[in-house]
Amino acid sequence: MTGAEPTPARSAVGGATSFSRAWTHARWRSWLSVGAVAVLAGLMFSASARLADGGGADTRDPQDLAQLVDTETGRVTELTERTSELDREVETLSARAGITVPAQDGDLVEREGVVSGSAPVTGKGLTVTLDDAPPTAVGAGPGGVEPQPDDLVVHQQDLQHVINALWAGGAEAMTLQGERVTSTSAFRCSGNILLLHGKVFSPPYEVTVVGDPAKMESALMSSEGVQMYLEYVDWVHLGWDVQRSDHLDLPAYDGGGLQYATVPDGTEVFG
Repeated sequence: MTGAEPTPARSAVGGATSFSRAWTHARWRSWLSVGAVAVLAGLMFSASARLADGGGADTRDPQDLAQLVDTETGRVTELTERTSELDREVETLSARAGITVPAQDGDLVEREGVVSGSAPVTGKGLTVTLDDAPPTAVGAGPGGVEPQPDDLVVHQQDLQHVINALWAGGAEAMTLQGERVTSTSAFRCSGNILLLHGKVFSPPYEVTVVGDPAKMESALMSSEGVQMYLEYVDWVHLGWDVQRSDHLDLPAYDGGGLQYATVPDGTEVFG
């Protein structure tokens, strides 16, 4: 007896193959979708980074090379105009300072050196000497008044009277104990010693001056302070001597003086 033959097994196999292909296609579509999303996300992150770096349209920085050139050209133009303005200002100030300073007269320079003590002086003049009284020559004064110890020594005011009288008589330059006297010189007496320019001197005290001898002698004799000193010369025999000279050499002042700024050698002060 012949029955119906069974369906070949290959039919079952063919159905399984169709299902497998359909699943594979679906899986590829899924991977493609994921890849597209990843690429799009990468592009979005890149754009966001450029914006964060200042590349956005709302920033003040140039967005491309042409815009950068325009911006820098504007800056150069502005700086060039400012430089030209400063150059004109410098030229104006230089013109104001470019006044020619006349050279100092040689005679004036020489006179300034004499007055300030910075230059040695030679000429005719006087030498005035003051000294303490010798103890053996002391006697009673008018009315039997005995001299006191202070009456026997040369005092600071005695020297001041002599020096002031000599200046008033036209002295051009002066030394005291061989030290050049300047406008900043100051001397003091302590007992019978003299302090001058940081040095200590004992009598006799010698004042040497260059100038007209006759005028300076007349000024000495006209000084009330000098006349009072001469009274003590007569009383207690204080030392007093005035000598004329046709040639005296007074040195320049060599002590420390006023300090001031100087221009380095080779520096042009006025152009």
